Amino acid sequence: MGDAFIRHIELLGYEKRFFPSQHYVYMFLVKWNDLSEKLVYRRFTEIYEFHKALKEMFPIESGDINMEKRIIPHLPAPTWFDGQRSTENRQGTLTEYCYALVNLPHKISRCLHVVNFFKVRHDDMNPVTDSQIKKPEVFLLPKDAKKTPTDITGPIVLQTYRAIADYEKSSTSEMALKAGDMVDVVEKIESGWWFCQMKNKRGWVPAAYLEPMDGPDESEEQEPNYAGEQYIVQKSYTAVEEDELTLKEGDAIEVIHKLLDGWWVIRKDETTGYYPSMYLQKAGEANTSVRSELRNRMAPPRRSTIRNAKSIHKQSRKQISQETYRRNSKKYIQSHRNMKENLQNKAKVITEENEQEKNKPKAQPAVPPRPSKDLILNRCTESTRRKIL
Repeated sequence: MGDAFIRHIELLGYEKRFFPSQHYVYMFLVKWNDLSEKLVYRRFTEIYEFHKALKEMFPIESGDINMEKRIIPHLPAPTWFDGQRSTENRQGTLTEYCYALVNLPHKISRCLHVVNFFKVRHDDMNPVTDSQIKKPEVFLLPKDAKKTPTDITGPIVLQTYRAIADYEKSSTSEMALKAGDMVDVVEKIESGWWFCQMKNKRGWVPAAYLEPMDGPDESEEQEPNYAGEQYIVQKSYTAVEEDELTLKEGDAIEVIHKLLDGWWVIRKDETTGYYPSMYLQKAGEANTSVRSELRNRMAPPRRSTIRNAKSIHKQSRKQISQETYRRNSKKYIQSHRNMKENLQNKAKVITEENEQEKNKPKAQPAVPPRPSKDLILNRCTESTRRKIL
């Protein structure tokens, strides 16, 4: 028999897992050419990384050279907070994606990248669990929803955004905009560059120039996390605005607020400010060619620097001042220090108590009374009795 390839991929549903922390995994039934059927579990972030690598391997079929020749299906980027609702809503999109993937030309659908990604792993057979934590919860797709991809959701529905100002593109991969233009967002990247389409045009657009139709605020924009996430600077940047930070490659920083326009609020020691997210990498994560390519691009413009911006919403976007970031950040740092000092003090007290307990003089055993002469004569041996006579 020839090389292994996949005949069909069926999405069965998803699992809600609680170890090592709460997360979601999708369940796929993979049918192979040898008629075997294997169950595999994949997180959406894994699937998206697989998708990006596939596009990089086949630039013509992914539309990087000419969008009219794209045959590789679209897959929206993951949101920063993937909850149960987004996991459930994404099932239709994933079903369509898998259906399209298997039906691509053999050089794509049967390439090693596809085959290896859907092979059974050790974790698929023996998921990492903890007996002290709740067992995974399983959510299966309805049986009648598995017949064909179109039975689930039909075409992928893209989000529509409006341009708040004119934008002149600076490269062939970007798309120019006029204020009021309506675009469909195909892919949202955390760098602040979004891939959009408008009629027959497609290209990258700065997220700062776009606003949702239903309100000025982005529902996906998370709240600040003053505890901070550890990141490493991968590319130096010199501040242009007063509220930005100048950092060098290799600097360790903490991200405290991830904003959709690609400019994140970071903390270096006790100083906070904006920095391009595309120049940062999470501590401990491996570098990829996609990330390296992104860093060679120019950072997207910030929302605060856009001139003649005209929104259709009466209220402007909610903005947190840099002073608020600094104040709350210092509060967190101080409370964290206090908590650390309290723990250290408690540990010191316990250690001192243990030392005092250890150094206390031990009580000596009482000396037993000397036996009387009559007792020795009655109970002891002949040799002992002679000693007292």
